Parts: sequence; structure tokens; C-alpha cells
Amino acid sequence: MRRIDAIGLTLGVFIAGGVAYLLLRVFGLSSQNAGVWSQVLLVAALIGWVSTYIFRVVTQDMTYNKQLRDYEEAVIQKRLEEMTNEELEQLQKEVEAEKAAESSSTEQTEDKNEQ
Repeated sequence: MRRIDAIGLTLGVFIAGGVAYLLLRVFGLSSQNAGVWSQVLLVAALIGWVSTYIFRVVTQDMTYNKQLRDYEEAVIQKRLEEMTNEELEQLQKEVEAEKAAESSSTEQTEDKNEQ
């Protein structure tokens, strides 16, 4: 976020609080009650905004994570394109061997758990 964006956001929140206060005053609340309720609304909005940020962090849906995934996929794709047919066949054999070893170790673990 750029500095001007942060300033704009801060100014927007400040103005929203003032507008909420004025609207509550128009609807008949006393000055003190309008102040309290406008603060409640602003805090609720802040908690909502922070919760969306926390949700994106937990689900790893942040911009950095997306860029990192895209970069890793591009690197792997480029490496695969540069490989010869023999190297691709060798890689496929290695992957199949790892899958077979993994499945046999999973079966052994399941057998031990059943006993």
C-alpha cells in the first residue's frame, strides 16, 4: 500500500465516523449516544476488515503466495520444456518409483495400525 493510499483510507474512515455521527444525531440520538454508537460502528467495521485479512492469511490467498505459486509453476514448466525425451522418461520412472514406495509404506503403516 502506498503512503497516499494509507492517507486516503485514514481520511475516509475519519469522514465515515463523522457521517455516522451526524446521521445518528439526525435520527434523534443525543450527542453522547451518537458518539458512542458511531464508535461502535467503526470498531465493528474494523474488526470485519481485520477478519477478512486473517481469513486470507489462513487460506494463503495473499498476493505474495499467489505470485510465489505462479513463479514456481513457471520455473517447473520452463525446466520441463528444456528436458529431452530421455530425461522426461527418466523423471517419469523416478516419480512412479516414489509413488510405489509411498503407497507400500502407507500400506505397511495401515497394517501396523490394524494389528
